[in-house]
Parts: sequence; structure tokens; C-alpha cells
Amino acid sequence: MKRLRAGAGRAYTRLWHRGRPRSAQLVPHLSPRPLSTRFGLDRGRPVDRVYIERFLAAHATDLHGRGVEIYEPTYLERFGGARMERVDVLDADPASTRATIRGDFAALPADSFDCFVCTQTLQAIADPLTALRQAHAALRPGGVLLVTVPGISQIAPGDPFPDHVRYTSHGLRELAAQVFAQPEVRAHGNVAAAAAFLYGLAEAEVGAGLLGEAEDDPAYELLITLRAVRTAG
Repeated sequence: MKRLRAGAGRAYTRLWHRGRPRSAQLVPHLSPRPLSTRFGLDRGRPVDRVYIERFLAAHATDLHGRGVEIYEPTYLERFGGARMERVDVLDADPASTRATIRGDFAALPADSFDCFVCTQTLQAIADPLTALRQAHAALRPGGVLLVTVPGISQIAPGDPFPDHVRYTSHGLRELAAQVFAQPEVRAHGNVAAAAAFLYGLAEAEVGAGLLGEAEDDPAYELLITLRAVRTAG
């Protein structure tokens, strides 16, 4: 009986190896080390920047009047251009040479801005709800807040402003809805883009086809975007 069971087991094993699905036959060889530890910045345009810049380009008309941006004015100048009357830079680093306002969101003057560009920052704030309330207060009625946060992403060890959380589109929407009426939240990415980003590949190494809007997969949220408006009253 034991020999019969052993023979049946071996036969089953042979049949399984012959008939197993292709996904089980192929063993992926994935390196435990990324190709870049700088989000792919040293290899070209980082994958997450494709989604960030696409989001800001889609809402470029929101960028006008007086605006504020975190760390440097790159996106206000690029996407706002001549529509910007004044550009401020908020930076918590007291040594920043670009900053016109030094400190956290509490340092922003009330009722002052027509637009606020806040990319890849909210995840590094320990109390994001208070930060969103401060951003709301800094906007003029009708002013627009444009936010991006990482979903699937590495962290940056040694960063002076370390990450506290990772968001999902559901989590960011629930958070923003406590401050803004009808916040617009959307997730971007797919499994290939997420894997490439984690390995530190750049846009050119992934291929534009995989980064198209039609390729977004709600199961793989690489980047999450928020557009929120301070309503009058």
C-alpha cells in the first residue's frame, strides 16, 4: 500500500510539472537591490514625475495670480507661467535660499493665495489634517490646492523630512473631505509602472505605453492626486 501511494504521488508530481500553468513554470529572477536609490532621478525622468507633471498640466489653468509651492517654484513657473503675478516658496529648512516663507504650513499668511502646489510633501507631515486646514486657510475663496502623494514607493533613508505614512486614494479622499467640499482624488499607476519605479528605472526605460492614462490600474496606486477648492463663505 505504501509503495502504491508513493507511486501515485510521483505520478501526480510528473503530471503537475507537465501541465502546470506557464506562470508556475517560470521562476522570475528579481534582484534584491534596486538599480537606483534615488527614485530613478540619476537615470532620467522618474516614473512618478510622469504622473505628477501630467496632473499639473491638466490643471494648469488653476495656476494664476499669487501662488505658493513647496521647496522650489519649478511647477508654478512651468505650468503657471505668465498667469502668475507672484510666486512664493515655502520651506521648513531655515537654510533654504529659495524660500520666501520659512516654516511649516502654519507660517502661510491667511487668505493670500490663488493656488498652492504641494507635491510629494503631505506624507512627511505628522499631522496632515492640521496641514490641510492650514492650507485651506491660506487660500483665498476660490483658491485651488493641488496635491500629490506617493502610494507604492520607496522611502528615502536619511531624508531630513522623513515619511510618516503612505496613502491610498480612499484614505486621501477621506482626509481631504474633512476640510474641503468635494475634493477630487485620483490614483495613477499599474503593476509594471510600480515595479519599475521601485527598482529605480526612469521613464525612457519603461516605455510611454505603460504610463498612459488608459493603463491606470486601481489595484496599483503608484501616485495619488488631489485637487481641492476653497469655497466662498
